[in-house]
Amino acid sequence: MSVAFTKEESAETASETLLPDRPISPHPNLVTEAGLQALQTQLQQAREAYEAAQAIDDVNEKRRQSAVPLRDARYLTERLRTAQVVAKPESSDTVAFGSTVTFSRADGRVQTYRIVGEDEADPKAGSISFVSPVARSLMGKAVGDVVGSGAQEIEIVSIA
Repeated sequence: MSVAFTKEESAETASETLLPDRPISPHPNLVTEAGLQALQTQLQQAREAYEAAQAIDDVNEKRRQSAVPLRDARYLTERLRTAQVVAKPESSDTVAFGSTVTFSRADGRVQTYRIVGEDEADPKAGSISFVSPVARSLMGKAVGDVVGSGAQEIEIVSIA
């Protein structure tokens, strides 16, 4: 539709208000209790941001300010709908979803990560997604097990 038939000031303004949906992972939506709570909080924040945008008088600015919260609310609603809460592991004998694993790399680095759901993963904060290559290679392994090969070899030091 031509911009001439809409209330937007330009084609650029129109494109800013039609954001594509955030991609949904094909993997099961496993989450920890904390991950579920974080999704709920993020959805509430998106709804609040959308409501705040609705109070803007200028139609074009209202659409611009509504676009991101509206897209995020759609994504978060779907992620909450499909969330499968996984209880904390009962044992620290083997690596499982929710485990905190410390491992040493072939280059001497020692790293600790908690294995969590995709939406709650934040490597800088010490958590990685259960579908990440490192997490997948560690799942089901025990302290002392070595996974990978050569420069990519890692040894499990502890599991909590």
